[in-house]
Amino acid sequence: MTVDHAPPASPPDISPLPDVEALTPARRPGRGPAVPRWLRRAVGPVLLLVLWQSCSATGVLPADVLASPGTIARAAGELVGDGTLPTAMGVSLRRVAVGLLLGGVVGISLALLSGLSRLGEDLVDAPVQMLRTVPWVGLIPLFIIWLGIGEAPKVALIALGVAFHLYLNVYAGIRGVDAGLVEAGESLGLGRWGLVRHVVLPGALPGAMTGLRYSLATAWLALVFGESINADAGIGFLMNQAREFFRTDVIVVCLVVYAFLGLLADALVRTLERLLLQWRPTFTGQ
Repeated sequence: MTVDHAPPASPPDISPLPDVEALTPARRPGRGPAVPRWLRRAVGPVLLLVLWQSCSATGVLPADVLASPGTIARAAGELVGDGTLPTAMGVSLRRVAVGLLLGGVVGISLALLSGLSRLGEDLVDAPVQMLRTVPWVGLIPLFIIWLGIGEAPKVALIALGVAFHLYLNVYAGIRGVDAGLVEAGESLGLGRWGLVRHVVLPGALPGAMTGLRYSLATAWLALVFGESINADAGIGFLMNQAREFFRTDVIVVCLVVYAFLGLLADALVRTLERLLLQWRPTFTGQ
């Protein structure tokens, strides 16, 4: 028996790979450096002011209909220079602060009573819901009859608008606390007030902050109506005087002040919200 020995196969010819250059991502054509966000956000208001000034200068927008931005800026400078605007702002801020405090105490107290107790809910929630559907601006005549024409009806109107928003949001926050957290607190030995302090109130805090933001917006709106009740000081008083003399520049200045104060108050609440709700992860956008 013969064995045929085949010659060993030669190894395959492996040629070295060509050098591969590192690839760099290509930049999109025509795309320059990123524009800061604050600059992009300022483009719209600046274009609006330019269009407004152009319409005023060409007569498309008559001065007796709406003053030009330049005229409004000069009016603002005069009101600040003679102290009229700072004094009016101080009076209006005091009214909002007092109304916010009173409305906050009433709204939060009723929300706690209704949210933490079924008996409190049966006694409080239905009357509050009925009163909430009544237009609070329509209560101005009754407030004048009950409280006169001084500061009381103005503050009461602000407090009423604030109380409803805080009540609804705090109540919803309390009733929206996760039942699993309550059970976990009970398993750790927390009593009723321990659960309220360490579980329910922290869980209701996001709703309370939302209610505070809505309440501040309502407070400024109520202030506009409240200062139309025989006011002798405040931003609303300046607007009423300007209306009698057809001073649209002063009216716009007062409206801008209202908007600025509302924006400042909202920014303060946002800052407070970030400080108090650091434990809650949120989506901030992309």
